[in-house]
Amino acid sequence: MARIAVIGAGTGAMAAAARLAVAGHRVTVYERSETYGGSLGRYARDGFVFDTGPGLLHLPAVYRDLFVKTGKEPLEQCVTLTQVDPASRHLFADGTAVSLPNASRAGVVGALDRALGEGAGARWGDFLDRAGTAWNRSRRPLLEEPLPEDRRIPVGDPYPAVRRRRLLRAARQAGTLAEVGAWELADPRLASLLDGYALSYGLDPRRAPAAAALLPYMEETFGSWYVAGGMRALADAVYARCLARRVEFVFGSEVVRVSEKDGRAAGIELADGGSAEADHVVLGAQPAPGLLPVRDEWPAGARGTPVPGRFLVLLSLRGAREAGAAHRTVVHTADPGAEQEAVFGGRTTELPTVTVLRPDDPATRPDEEHEAVTLMVTVAPHGPVDWTDAALRERFTDAVIGRAAEAVPGLRERMVHAEVRTPAETAADTGAEGGSVPAPALAGAEGAYLHSGNRTPLPGLYRAGGWSHPGGGMAHAGMSGALVAGLVVEGDGFRGSQ
Repeated sequence: MARIAVIGAGTGAMAAAARLAVAGHRVTVYERSETYGGSLGRYARDGFVFDTGPGLLHLPAVYRDLFVKTGKEPLEQCVTLTQVDPASRHLFADGTAVSLPNASRAGVVGALDRALGEGAGARWGDFLDRAGTAWNRSRRPLLEEPLPEDRRIPVGDPYPAVRRRRLLRAARQAGTLAEVGAWELADPRLASLLDGYALSYGLDPRRAPAAAALLPYMEETFGSWYVAGGMRALADAVYARCLARRVEFVFGSEVVRVSEKDGRAAGIELADGGSAEADHVVLGAQPAPGLLPVRDEWPAGARGTPVPGRFLVLLSLRGAREAGAAHRTVVHTADPGAEQEAVFGGRTTELPTVTVLRPDDPATRPDEEHEAVTLMVTVAPHGPVDWTDAALRERFTDAVIGRAAEAVPGLRERMVHAEVRTPAETAADTGAEGGSVPAPALAGAEGAYLHSGNRTPLPGLYRAGGWSHPGGGMAHAGMSGALVAGLVVEGDGFRGSQ
C-alpha cells in the first residue's frame, strides 16, 4: 500500500483519488479552499440555486465508468441524469432561430433545413461525418491514452478537410475551424453555430485546428445531460464516493512545494510550514510558480495565447418558466470576428455571444412562481481585462442581460436580484491564473493545443485535471483521473482503456 498525496480537490483529482483508493493505496487530498469540486461551484440565495461552473454534462460514460470501478452503486443511483431536449436553441443575428434535438442526427438535419433553408442540414450532416472521422482518429490518443514519454505526439490534424480545386490556383483546404465554417458550411449562420461551439470551450475559431470539429460531434452524438440539482450534485457524488473509499481530505491546506528525494517525488510542503511524505504525488490543479521541481512538457492551450475565462450573471427571476422553454439557448453575436478579437486580444466586446441556461428543476428555485437563470459568456481572463473594475462589470453585465433578453421574455422586468461572477472570482475560488478555464486537448497545430502529460519527468509525480492531458471539460478531467490511476497502479506500461 503506497502513500499518495493529491493536490487539489477538483473532479479530475477526486476521480484519481477514488480509483487509487480502490486499488488499495492510502490517499490524502490537500485542498487550498474549504470545499471540493474545483470549477463545479454553487451559489445559493433566498431559495435560488445556481451552478458557477459548467451547466451540462457531456460524455457521461466517463463518470459511469468511474462509479462502476469504485463501488457497487452506479452513477445513476447517486445522481439523476436527464437528457435535455432540445439540446440547444440558437438565435442568430438575422433573426433566424433553430432548436436542435438531443443526440439525433436526422433531427438536427431536419431542423436546420426547416430553419435555414433546404441544403443547410445536409451540409451540417456532411460536416459531422467528417468530424466523426476526426473523433475516431483522435479518441484513443487524445482521450483514452496517456501521452507517450518519447514525445511522439499526435500533431497531425485528424479532420479530413474537403479539398476544393480552383481554376488556375492551388487547391484550397481548411486548416482552422473558421475556415471549415467559411469554406465547407457556406452559410454564415452555420459558421456562427460552429464558432459558438469553439467559443464555449474557450477556443479561438480563427486559430484552433480543424480537429476542433470533434467538439460539436461529441455533443450532438452522445448528447447533453443535466444533473438534477445542478452540476454541483455530481461533485457531491464523487466526493461521497471518495469518502466511502476512505480517501482523506484536508481542506484549507495550500501546497507550496512538491518535495524531491533521490530523484523522485517524496511528498509535499504546506504553506503553514507542515509537510507530508508520500510515495506518489498527484497534482490536480494548475501549478503555482515554484510548486513543481520540474518543467511541464507542454503548456496548457495554444502557446502565447491567453486562455479565456467565463463571465456569469446569475439571475433570480419572478414569474414561472414558460412552458416549452429551452434549457440552453445561445444568442449569437452579429460580429464574430470582433468578438474573437476582443476575447483573445484581452478586451471586452459590446456584442457578446451569450449562453442562457434555464433548467426546469424545482431544486434551483424557491417555488413554481420563480425561476433561476444563468447567463454565461466566454471572456478574456483577469489580467488583460481588470474584472475588479466596478464600472466595467456593471457595463458588461448590462450588455449581457440585454442580449439574453432576446431569449427570455420580459427578462429585465422579472429580475429580483443578480449575482455577477467574473474571471477574478474564478481565480480567487480555484487558484487558476486569471480565472482561465482550460480547453480540451486537440491534435493538429503542431501540438500547440496539447496539455502537460499525466507523467512528468520526475518519477512519482503525476498530473490530473483540466490543466493536464487530455485537457479541460468534465469528461476530459474525469479521464485524466483514470489515466493517472492506471499509470500509478500498472506502471509505465499502462496504455489506457482497452
